[in-house]
Amino acid sequence: MASSVFSRAASILPSTTIRRRLPLVGAFCMISLGLSNLCPTTLSSSSLKTGSAQSLPFIPLLRSTFGSSQAAATQATNIRMEGNSDTVPSIVVYVTVPNREAGKKLANSIVKEKLAACVNIVPGMCLFLLECFSYSLSIESVYQWQGEIQSDAEELLIIKTRQSLLEALTEHVKANHEYEVPEVISLPITGGSIPYLKWLKDSTRD
Repeated sequence: MASSVFSRAASILPSTTIRRRLPLVGAFCMISLGLSNLCPTTLSSSSLKTGSAQSLPFIPLLRSTFGSSQAAATQATNIRMEGNSDTVPSIVVYVTVPNREAGKKLANSIVKEKLAACVNIVPGMCLFLLECFSYSLSIESVYQWQGEIQSDAEELLIIKTRQSLLEALTEHVKANHEYEVPEVISLPITGGSIPYLKWLKDSTRD
């Protein structure tokens, strides 16, 4: 019976078409059998109709496995940072200043007092002189002050220091800054080069 059906199909369809389609049919059958054997009780017609990967019971297992591995790697990095006696909890602090002169003066005083290991000064106004025209590039701050929207060109100090020095650093900035309310924002350093973080520790006061 099967041979007669196959011979009829062969007379209708070209042999190349049959050769091309039979492997696809076989592959589909193997996938169907594999899924049914893997989870015969959980795969139903309703779950297969959804077309969602979440309907397959082993997908959440894979997600939980890879998710837990990533979380474990992050936790291991933090443990290495905290458990390393050569480093201390460290932070990056952002402080804005009105101009380059004020920025260099404040940065020098911060490093001199060992309140930070390093201060980067991001330029607020650079003047490029080209053949026919000049071009200025600035860090522009837009903010609200006394009920009005203000816009000023500023420079940015990126300060690397110990977390324990944040309060002393903040007081130093407030005492030596031109602004009435200077910006002092800290961000934690959660990882990085251990030799650099050791240098940061050795270059700052306890």
